[in-house]
Amino acid sequence: QLQASGGGLVQAGGSLRLACVASRSIFISAYAMGWHRQAPGKQRELVASITRGGSANYADSVKGRFTISTNNAKNMVYLQMNSLKPEDTAVYYCQGSDPQNAYWGQGTQVTVSS
Repeated sequence: QLQASGGGLVQAGGSLRLACVASRSIFISAYAMGWHRQAPGKQRELVASITRGGSANYADSVKGRFTISTNNAKNMVYLQMNSLKPEDTAVYYCQGSDPQNAYWGQGTQVTVSS
């Protein structure tokens, strides 16, 4: 119901754009959509989220470098990642939240080489 794509291998300083397509039922019921990441040996953390009204929130570590956006007509959520750093290496997960549930997509691997 959530399908993420766009990960890959990039050099430090480079850019990637992640995309997530949600089922229509999730997209219209969610009050927020977000991207989380999990690096090896670390807990999963919220990277960025966006509310239905378009209000975005970012982890301090990615502010000014990452931008979350949506395309409501296509049920899509994007994460534009610029100025990537090796510490951004992780599996990135798309997530949607409605009042009853949290929905997760499969992860997409992002690897940033130094």
